[in-house]
Formats: sequence, structure tokens, C-alpha cells
Amino acid sequence: MMFNIELVLLVPAITALLCLVRSKKEIAANISIIGSCVGLIVSVMLCLPIFTDGEVYNYGLWYMDSLSALFLMIISFVALMVSLYSKGYFDFERKEGLLTAKYESYYYFFLNLFIAIMLSACVVKSMGLLWIIIEATTLVSTFLVGFYNNEHSTEAAWKYLIICSVGITLALVGISLVYASSIGVITDTSSALDWPILFAVASQLDPVLMRVAMILIIIGFGTKVGFAPMHTWLPDAHSQAPTPVSALLSAVLLNCAFYSILRFYLISEITIPGFAGTLLLIFGFASLIVAAAFILLSKDIKRMLAYSSIEHMGIIAIGFGIGTPLAIFAALFHMLAHSLTKPIMFFTAGNIAQAYGTRDMESIRGLKEKMPYTAFMLTAGTLAIVGTPPFAIFIGEYLTLSSAIDAGYWWMAAIMLGLILIIFAGFVLHIFPMLSGSTEKEVHEHKSIIRALPFAILLGATLFFGLFMPDQVYDCFEMIVEKVFGGIL
Repeated sequence: MMFNIELVLLVPAITALLCLVRSKKEIAANISIIGSCVGLIVSVMLCLPIFTDGEVYNYGLWYMDSLSALFLMIISFVALMVSLYSKGYFDFERKEGLLTAKYESYYYFFLNLFIAIMLSACVVKSMGLLWIIIEATTLVSTFLVGFYNNEHSTEAAWKYLIICSVGITLALVGISLVYASSIGVITDTSSALDWPILFAVASQLDPVLMRVAMILIIIGFGTKVGFAPMHTWLPDAHSQAPTPVSALLSAVLLNCAFYSILRFYLISEITIPGFAGTLLLIFGFASLIVAAAFILLSKDIKRMLAYSSIEHMGIIAIGFGIGTPLAIFAALFHMLAHSLTKPIMFFTAGNIAQAYGTRDMESIRGLKEKMPYTAFMLTAGTLAIVGTPPFAIFIGEYLTLSSAIDAGYWWMAAIMLGLILIIFAGFVLHIFPMLSGSTEKEVHEHKSIIRALPFAILLGATLFFGLFMPDQVYDCFEMIVEKVFGGIL
């Protein structure tokens, strides 16, 4: 089993190194796709015993339970979708002279290295090592954010690096306080930050230190999640990064940072019940308010999608903040739904930006006539991301609202619903005018099977989870709620 966990990490790491081989123009893209396919298969094989038999892997550096497995599966699946879309996207960039084969190989190197680091965040035992890994995701993804090396992308990369590094430094102080709270409780100091040990002695940790620690940890890692008001890096980074990178940042990097919060959340809810949940509610609603305001004012389509990510991280935070079994189920499901849906929107934004030469939504008209496939996917993706049935995000939002009502928080459900409706109106206001009208620009849809495939897979997935809840899927989420979160419910 140790070999299997190592294999999950080795596949993208080896893929990254092989992508530096540049004997042919397309070899890096093909290697990345093959490596991502193998990585997904290995992840499924590793996670199946956890989901079917409830196994927990706990040895050496590694720790995996059903929560880890869920995040691992999401990262591996989205990584494959991003690799598939990247091939067609960068084929166009190379043909237009915007990119050389050499720089394309660098892109796939950093992409797969980034994936390997994010996967490792889900399987390490030590919370100290987890902090190092989250910081490593910042360092590696900075190269991807600033990939185009122009004035705007370089500025966005530096802003991303500085703000997230400040946040992660606060998280380090918080982790140090968690360690301090365990002094006298855990005798073996070398393993004092191992999550299973901390969780086992959570009731004996110093509650005063843990309160301060959780404030710093949620603010620190929350900066990387994109919680308002620490979100300011996110719209710039998402808008300036290559579109496949924007999809990866939104769909899985934010999840990795949230995973870090959840591990400490599980400990703190035993030591100081309700405290971390209250903090998550505050940041969740703050994020929803900021997202609603800026989505209405957005002109750049990728910036608008960045604020949409802030919205959905806020909804997930509200679910965990409510803290009932139904709310936690809803938050976990919403995390999956968002990860399946948001890449559709970023991929359509990438198609449109390449065809029209702009991301300004007011300058984009006639999509239905000029780019029918992209227009269809944009329409379906928009309906999915704003939470209309029968898409998966609707289920996540409905369950979150239901959990708030069941817990007696009618006012909370009402505010959340109002903000969601404002965001729905913002998307309708900006997106649907792009479909009609006419444009004098010479616009052509760049069609290829490899470019269209991830759209179809992702749309099928979000429809499937919106229409059906197979017993196996329900059991997986129920297992996470009961076995991972059961100690605090």
C-alpha cells in the first residue's frame, strides 16, 4: 500500500520530467495526457478499498482516509481534463506564434509538478509537512500564473506569491500554537504534529491556544482558499494565467487549501466545539457578499469566473460552519460539484478569448452563430455554475440551504438564497448577451476532438451527479461524514 501511495505521487512527477523532452513539438502534450490517464487509474485503484471497505492507510509519512481519497480523486480527474484541454489550447497558441515548443514543454513540466504536489497534500500525515506542501503549491503555481511573462501576468504572479505567502506564514504561526497546545499531552515530540495523534488527544489540548491557532490557521489557509477579504490575489491570478491553469487553480488548488483547514477543523471541534465553525460562517458569508457585488460589476469573463470561485468556496465554508451531518454532506458534495463544473466555464472562456482576442464580455457578441459548440457549452456551464437544476451544483446549494433551515438558521438560509439569486442575475446579465447579436470580427471556432472531449466529459459528469445519486456515491459521502466527521457530530 505504501508503494501505491508513492506511485500516485511518482506518476505526475515522472510525467513532469518526461515533458522536458522536446524531440517533437507535441510530445510534451501527449506525455502529459498519458501520464494523467495513468495517474487517474492509479488513484482509483488506491481509493477503491478506502471507499468500499473503509480502510485507513496510516504508516510512515502517509495517512489516507475517505476524506483524503475524495480530494485525491477530484485532483486526478480534473488534472486529466486540464491536460486534454491544454493540448488543443496550446496548439492554437503555438500556431499563432504566441508560444514556442520549448516553452510549451516548460508549461507541461510545471503543470504536472503542480499536480504531484497537490496530490501529496492529501496523503501526508504530518501537519507540518502539509504546511510545507501548501507553500510549495504556491511557489510552483506562481510560474504557471506568470507563464506569459508580460507586464500583467508578472504583476499577477507577484501579487499571488506575496499575498499567499503572507497568509501561509500566519498559518505557520497557528500550527506552532497547535504544537504548543500539545506540550505535556503528547510525549513524543517528533510526532506531535501527526494528524492521527493530534486528533486522538484533541480533548486534552489547551483551548486558549487552540482558539488563537484556529483564527490564524483559517485566515492563513483561507487566504489560499480565496476567502474574503483575503481574496484579492485570486481575480488577478485567474485572469492572467493560461486558461487551463485557471481551471486547475479554481477546481482543485482552492480545495487543497480547504483540505488543510478541514484537518485542523476536525481537531478544534473537539477541543473548542463550534469556534472554528463560527469563523467559517463569517468568512463564508463575507465571500458570498464580495462575490455577488463584483460579479455584477465584472467586465472580464475570467475575473467574473474567479469571483464565482470565491462564491462557491463561501458556500462550502457555510456548510462546514453549520456543522450538522447534512450540512457537511452538502459541503463535500458541493466541493465535488464545483470541481466538475468550473472547468467547463474556464474552458469556454479560453475558446472565446482565443477566437475573439478579448476577454471583455461587452465586446463579445454573436457566439451562437460564430461558435455554436462553445456557445452551447457556455450556456450549459452557466446554468450549471449558478445552480439551476438538473446540474450537480443545484443539489449542493439545495442541501446547504436545507441544512441551515433544519438547524433553525432561517435567517442564514434567507441571506444565502438572496446572494445566490444576485449572482444568478449577474451571470444572466453578462453571459447571455454574448450569445446573440453580431460582430464584425472574423471569428472561427477552433474545433478538434481532443479540445471538445473534456467539455463533454465534464458536462456529462455534472449532469449525472445532478440527476442521479448512485448508492455507491451516496455511501462514499456518508462514510466521510460518519467516519471522518463522526467524532464531532
